[in-house]
Amino acid sequence: MADSSAPGCVLLVEDNADDEELMRLAFESGNIMNRLVVVRDGVEALDFLFRTGPHSERDSDFWPQLVLLDLKLPKVSGLDVLRRIRSDERTRTLPVVVLTSSKQDEDVVRSYELGANAYVRKPVEFGEFLEAAKQLGMFWLMINQPPPHPR
Repeated sequence: MADSSAPGCVLLVEDNADDEELMRLAFESGNIMNRLVVVRDGVEALDFLFRTGPHSERDSDFWPQLVLLDLKLPKVSGLDVLRRIRSDERTRTLPVVVLTSSKQDEDVVRSYELGANAYVRKPVEFGEFLEAAKQLGMFWLMINQPPPHPR
């Protein structure tokens, strides 16, 4: 897991170590300097965001600029994580990009209904995945203006 000692991280909610490594490579190749904090399931994502459980001592100023959220997660699904994010005023405006291998139309529709900012299917081919991840990082972290950190 990445060090969480400075603001401006990206929270990657991903249980697949290969996809995590591809995301790290894409950020490096795109010169995206934001720390990538990885959590492996929906429970840990919620613990991180709401500073509970093992993340209860996390500095409240260390706040993600972006959440990259897989849908198919252990313990709590990505859709349930998204629902919880959007139901709390502290996280309601946090940019969330669903990044998943799901090709089911119902997942796309449900993600947007629950307030996803974008829905991106993970490309299967290595080069395409790297390019997609790099473009995501560049847009959401360099071009997009995020909302202010809730206090």
